[in-house]
Amino acid sequence: MQTSSDRHEYPSHWEADVVLRDGGTARVRPITVDDAERLVSFYEQVSDESKYYRFFAPYPRLSAKDVHRFTHHDFVDRVGLAATIGGEFIATVRYDRIGAGGLPASAPADEAEVAFLVQDAHQGRGVASALLEHIAAVARERDIRRFAAEVLPANTKMIKVFTDAGYQQKRHFEDGVVRLEFDLEPTDRSLAVQRAREQRAEARSVQRLLAPGSVAVIGAGRTAGGVGRSVLANLRGAGFTGRLYAVNKSLEEKELDGVPAHRSVRDIGEHVDLAVVAVPAPYVPEVVAECGEHGVQGLVVVSAGYAESGPGGRERQRELVRQARTYGMRIIGPNTFGIINTSPDVRLNASLAPEMPRPGRIGLFAQSGAIGIALLSRLHRRGGGVTGVTGVSTFVSTGNRADVSGNDVLQYWYDDPDTDVALMYLESIGNPRKFTRLARRTAAAKPLVVVQGARHAAAPQGHAVRATRLPHATVSALLAQAGVIRVDTITELVDAGLLLARQPLPPGPRVAILGNSESLGLLTFDACLAEGLRPLPPLDLTTAASAEDFHRALERALADDRCDAVVVTAIPAVGETSVRDAALAEALRSASASSPAKPVLVAHVELGGLAEALSAAASTAPQTGPGPAGTTDAARPGEHSAPVGRQDPQRPSAGTGAPDETRLIPAYPAAERAVRALAEAVKYAQWRREAAEPGKVPEYEDIDEKGAAEQIDALLSRGTGLTLGAEDTCALLARYGVDVRRALPAPTPGEAATAARTLGYPVALKTTAPHLRHRADLGGVRLDLANEEQLHRAYAELTELFGTPEELRPVVQGMAPRGVDTVVRAVIDPAAGAVLSFGLAGAASELLGDTAHRLIPVTDRDANSLVRSIRTAPLLFGWRGSAPVDTAALEEVMLRVSRLVDDHPEVVGVSLEPVVVAPHGLSVLGATVRLARAPLRGDLGPRTLPVV
Repeated sequence: MQTSSDRHEYPSHWEADVVLRDGGTARVRPITVDDAERLVSFYEQVSDESKYYRFFAPYPRLSAKDVHRFTHHDFVDRVGLAATIGGEFIATVRYDRIGAGGLPASAPADEAEVAFLVQDAHQGRGVASALLEHIAAVARERDIRRFAAEVLPANTKMIKVFTDAGYQQKRHFEDGVVRLEFDLEPTDRSLAVQRAREQRAEARSVQRLLAPGSVAVIGAGRTAGGVGRSVLANLRGAGFTGRLYAVNKSLEEKELDGVPAHRSVRDIGEHVDLAVVAVPAPYVPEVVAECGEHGVQGLVVVSAGYAESGPGGRERQRELVRQARTYGMRIIGPNTFGIINTSPDVRLNASLAPEMPRPGRIGLFAQSGAIGIALLSRLHRRGGGVTGVTGVSTFVSTGNRADVSGNDVLQYWYDDPDTDVALMYLESIGNPRKFTRLARRTAAAKPLVVVQGARHAAAPQGHAVRATRLPHATVSALLAQAGVIRVDTITELVDAGLLLARQPLPPGPRVAILGNSESLGLLTFDACLAEGLRPLPPLDLTTAASAEDFHRALERALADDRCDAVVVTAIPAVGETSVRDAALAEALRSASASSPAKPVLVAHVELGGLAEALSAAASTAPQTGPGPAGTTDAARPGEHSAPVGRQDPQRPSAGTGAPDETRLIPAYPAAERAVRALAEAVKYAQWRREAAEPGKVPEYEDIDEKGAAEQIDALLSRGTGLTLGAEDTCALLARYGVDVRRALPAPTPGEAATAARTLGYPVALKTTAPHLRHRADLGGVRLDLANEEQLHRAYAELTELFGTPEELRPVVQGMAPRGVDTVVRAVIDPAAGAVLSFGLAGAASELLGDTAHRLIPVTDRDANSLVRSIRTAPLLFGWRGSAPVDTAALEEVMLRVSRLVDDHPEVVGVSLEPVVVAPHGLSVLGATVRLARAPLRGDLGPRTLPVV
């Protein structure tokens, strides 16, 4: 509960920008005493019916007393929020704590009455749902746990807002009014509802940008070669299907390159959906204001001179986003290369790419314009100029990513029927927690391949992102847990994309290798082993092999139950290579039809024309059925590939249920590249199979969650952040079933002997000084001390070698059963969230970085894979004849630590080191716990756009 000293402070952290159901944006903020005129104007625009539903009586206008009451709040017991566009109210919500402000006090003080009013013109946009999320978050912050609302039975829209929110609720009817009561504690259902609304809204906001009915290019100059004029030419050249306008305040002409020309967006007599802004940065605010007043829905800001140029530019960028959101517009950019949509219904090339990419099924996202150019170019080259399914569906370059981000584009691609595979180049991840959540959901439906730039350096200056303390390897591990296919280069990005676009996912890691070069076959065999695949012995068809020989060998390999995928190696024939290559391409195409559930790849030498022949085979293959867009397979794009019709149940689907589609055989100029792409597909297929059964977070009856919460509150009352002492650490962990082996302080030899008698021999004598802690290799530990004489001798040795007892802080601990020393840690990262880590103690994890990571909460399946993910895992399972240890007990400790951190966000760090895992059971010999006030969980709060 707030104190009297801060009851009237303006809570600026309640301000937020939200995306509405139709993709537009609105500003949510507290109502203040300065909003009287806005409130009156808003109320005048509300229909009489809506006023009646709000006040249960005709209420044509607000009295002065009403205006005062609805604009004067203490921000604790009485709170009002408004949704605004263009600075004007479009909706309001208010709560009054029961027992305050004249409301009856018969109900508990943690309950409040809530009421909404939405302008009729904005009803149906999801404004009330968004406001409910925000007012509920405010109420929880002010210790209100329950809302009550009285609604007329005829007001079905508002009843639906409450009932669809997902909260636990009660409903009853009395005195002609429906009374709804619901708890504000988030539930699985309320969180699912919130995220579903978020997905629809953010996907719609991107869809409005990528499929506009009209585009205005602002800054299209008279002379050719400028940025604006180039974008205008590219839009025209692509055959944009909507209305196109050129805008430049210095234009006198009525047309520019055959496009209607205007001096201002205001002069356009029709609605404009999208504006491409290509004017110098100082003139952009004026342009944004004109677009906002004209009702433009979104902006693509090509202009530079923002955050990438330094602190002054960063402030211009913040103001740009604030100004655009004021008008309900979203922004791609600034400093963007542009956007592309190859759909025949749109044909949008609002970018600096002079040529429209071939239509296809791959979605491309790049934060860098230069990398975007490279990706588009490589896809074009790999296609051999043949239209095919491995072309591009949509392309987005976000530049400085001030507003629209990769998360927004993932929301759009998730259920986009035109995108089968998503490729992303990321230089920074603004919200890793959200990205990981969205990536997991997307990857469950279609492959998501990511290459990360700036892995070992700071993010580009134009990217304002929260810093993460996690090393790059940890972030990569978390992305892998979410099903992301992470590669290292844009070449690998394209290689993986081409394979996943139309080949089936491999059912396993077993690879058949066949071809006409023994050397190339051996290179492929070695590459498979290096990537963790299981290759069969290569089949050498010799250089004399004919196309028919390849056909028969490929059919036999695909029919072999020991084979999950086939890599065909080929070197060019001598003589009339074009004829021979065409025959080989057709042979591979027809043979692959015999097994539509196994992928086929070609590794070739770039001396002949096999790649071009495969593309030609794609363009001349017989029609096998209609595709997702109503085209035939023969008309679909091919990427150095030969098509064969098939219905592939394993192929990642966009959810359209498309019938028989073209299968294309990708060709790679090096065996290593083909195998690397195949290995990524194998790992992704395995993840997809496991994702179908994600596991569960176990319930443990012996966990004392309430007692732990009380202990944490008591400990934090001493300070805002602290590392617990040994006694408090052991007590807190014990509440979650994690027992730490008792250690007694030994500041003198006599007290060491007393401790040993208390614990019972044999014992260990250990130093706990920070520079020696957990460093048995330095000699700071003496084990298996069987009696007092050995203990005194060990004590003398330690103090002689390392210093005084005051410096060493020695302790005595009972001996644990022999086993493998491991480390279990959990940490709260400000950007990624809660992470659980595991590795072997000592050099394996510290020097070699052999540590595995999972996001918390960890499921039983996660814990099982975590133990097996490290390279040194064989030491736990009986390596070289040693006894296997109790990994089930180890997994249980991990799950209990995960529960502790997930249940209590105040626990910001846990370290169990070492955890000695024996053949039966385990012993936790050391533990530390750090506490801090719980940070705000953005993923559990109301929907908001990132703060600029």
